[in-house]
Amino acid sequence: MNEKIDQYLNGVFAPYDGVKSVAELKADLLSDLQERFNELKAEGKDDETAFEMTIDSIGDIEQTVQDVANLSRSLERQVLTNFSASNLPESDFAGVTAQKGKFDASALRGSNFAGADLTGSTFNASDVREVNFDGANLTDCTLYASDFTGASFNKAILVRTQINASEMSGAKFTDVKLVDVKLTATDLRKIVFEKCTFNGVDFKYCDLQGQCLDGMTFIGVHFDRVELKEVTFKGATLKNVSFLPSFALTNKYHRAIKAINFEGAMMDKLTYAALKGVEVDLSKVTII
Repeated sequence: MNEKIDQYLNGVFAPYDGVKSVAELKADLLSDLQERFNELKAEGKDDETAFEMTIDSIGDIEQTVQDVANLSRSLERQVLTNFSASNLPESDFAGVTAQKGKFDASALRGSNFAGADLTGSTFNASDVREVNFDGANLTDCTLYASDFTGASFNKAILVRTQINASEMSGAKFTDVKLVDVKLTATDLRKIVFEKCTFNGVDFKYCDLQGQCLDGMTFIGVHFDRVELKEVTFKGATLKNVSFLPSFALTNKYHRAIKAINFEGAMMDKLTYAALKGVEVDLSKVTII
């Protein structure tokens, strides 16, 4: 009859074969059931009655096993996506799915994340120099206090991505649509933007001095206390764009804002009026 109990448990646990915690539960349960069966037999129950009473004593075991398996798999996935404090330079993560991955305080220089799904992941205080993020999904990712020098973001997906206090020198964003992205307290003077669209993007306490943003599109973008001296927006499209000065409305601010080049740009009436009000040269701008 012990064999019959074993066969019953094999059927219940079969869908979860290979899940370590479930295997451990099965072994413990088998021992308990055999002990219970022997107790019932000692009370004078026949084999069939003792078997049925033994099985009934464990209740809805299938639901319990499923819950344990789901928890175990969830924990295993967390382990597989936690690479914090790891030394993984030049690693191959191309095409992987690592949603909510943790790459904090990790050495990842020269690694390849091309085409990877990194939705909700974090890169905090990490070395990500010269990393390839081409085509990667960086939706809801947090990039904080990390070194992205020379990193490539060609056609990467940036939606609600947060870039904060990070080194971005030589990082290259090509054919990228930045949607609801927040860039905060970051030096962007040596970053490269090519053929990008900025939609709902917030630049806050950033340094964009000397940046070339020619021909790009800015919709609902906020430049909040951003250094914009000698930035060029030649041929760019600006709709509902606001410029909040990084200091009081002094001669210094007027000199900086008036040094921005909007030659050939197109902008809506509200953006035009706001810039015209601080005496920016818009003589070669088209109103849309």
